[in-house]
Amino acid sequence: MALFRSAPIAPLEYTRKFWMRGWVALTMLFLYAPLLVLMIFSFNDSKRNVVWKGFTLKYYEKALNNDSLVEALVNSLTIAFLATIISLVIGALAAVMLWRFRFPFKGLVEGTMSLPIIVPEICLGVAFLIFFAKVEWPTDLVWPLNLSAITIAHITFCFPFVAMVVRARLASFNKEEEEAAKDLGATEWQAFRDVLLPHIKPGLVAGALLAFTLSLDDFVITFFTSGPDTITFPVKVYSMVRFSVTPEVNAASTLLILLTVVLTFIALKLQGVKGIAETH
Repeated sequence: MALFRSAPIAPLEYTRKFWMRGWVALTMLFLYAPLLVLMIFSFNDSKRNVVWKGFTLKYYEKALNNDSLVEALVNSLTIAFLATIISLVIGALAAVMLWRFRFPFKGLVEGTMSLPIIVPEICLGVAFLIFFAKVEWPTDLVWPLNLSAITIAHITFCFPFVAMVVRARLASFNKEEEEAAKDLGATEWQAFRDVLLPHIKPGLVAGALLAFTLSLDDFVITFFTSGPDTITFPVKVYSMVRFSVTPEVNAASTLLILLTVVLTFIALKLQGVKGIAETH
């Protein structure tokens, strides 16, 4: 009977199986086919997306010459950049605090930090709307201060994700390395800078990418916290597609996709894909 018994397959050996590769290819096609269709029809020489009439670049020119659309894109990038930087600092410090220290009501603090991840965005949007209305937050400030309400809301929403990723990276840290550095004369700051920070660097990069993406494409929270004279790219695209989905919308969306891919590629090259993968 041992002759008919197949040898067990190692976990990594499954990637060499034809059926596994086919399943992965179908999954990738299912996930990315809508994006590919959107990018293809951004070159469509027709006002109707469902009919292909030829290749053209005029809708990219039209999108880039649309002042309100460009302004919305600049606002979204500004908010995403500020929210990413501040969320990265707050999230990293919160992750280190929860990983290193024991204090009363630590579980309550962890649960409270997880609320923005668990609570539906519509509830967060309404909560931010009530809060900013209650404190009478000014909406007629100059740029970029007029984006402060949206930025604060995005930071509150994004930094728990950063903390979650960084703390997952800290779980693999050997505290004896930090203790050895202190035994050799390193101060608390030197031990953090030279030992702990390099270890969590992949987590910081992954958290920054996650925060930037979440902030850039957020619609619900932004819709409730934006002022009458403030508009972001997702809100602008939503207002455009309410009438019709034109190639101009596809062109603007394609530019945003390419920008996100380029920024992600740069971050992965600077840090290394392997280092970020080890964070998870």
